[in-house]
Amino acid sequence: MFYLIDAIRVVKKGRWFSFRRNEVIKVISLDSARTWMRDPDKVVPIQAGGGADDGTQRNMLALQEVEYLITAEVRTTALADRRDDRLEKYLAEIERRARQGKCFHRPGLGMREFAADFEWVDVDPDAALADRAIALGQSPDQFNEELGLMLYDVFDPLDRAHGFRWLRPDEIAACERDFDLSLAALKKAEQTKRRKEFAASPPRWTGKLIKPRPAFFRARIEKSKLDCHPDRVQILTPTTGGN
Repeated sequence: MFYLIDAIRVVKKGRWFSFRRNEVIKVISLDSARTWMRDPDKVVPIQAGGGADDGTQRNMLALQEVEYLITAEVRTTALADRRDDRLEKYLAEIERRARQGKCFHRPGLGMREFAADFEWVDVDPDAALADRAIALGQSPDQFNEELGLMLYDVFDPLDRAHGFRWLRPDEIAACERDFDLSLAALKKAEQTKRRKEFAASPPRWTGKLIKPRPAFFRARIEKSKLDCHPDRVQILTPTTGGN
């Protein structure tokens, strides 16, 4: 399954503030991570802060005291072919976990270190926005602003529909049996070659392994609502130009 953000309603617009952040200018490679797993003493860690060479300070402009009402659509991918891959199951699971404050990754506002608190809302989003605006003593449709080109996602929404999942143990065993059967009519030298290729890249997942590709859209807040469903707004990617 995957979800698409339908709309973001602005309850509190927040206010701008600036501050200085400590950042790093280096990235740990996968080879370094593997080496650290075998022998941590052989890896030189990235040093940040205190004037370290790997660290730097940057000024940042951000919003604080914001509040949003977010609605989303849940869809199943092309891999939803089992009896228990029902949309209702996923909807119920999302609602149950959100009500309990549970999440796989703590949601962040712009960056992961800016953690966001969240709670489930039962009522219609427009009604919820109106009720919250009354409680704050403001109009529910007071915010109107052209935000311009904004990052929509780091993955193309169309690619998510293909789905990705790890194979179950029984599926891996079935792939291995099918592979062995496919070697029966081949000569021994060719069998050896195919086995080496299979061992180097055994089947472990199904679906489409997608790579990050930034997608953008032209954002506009109208009557306190930012419409961002990909079926209704133009998504721009560096390669396609739009969809």
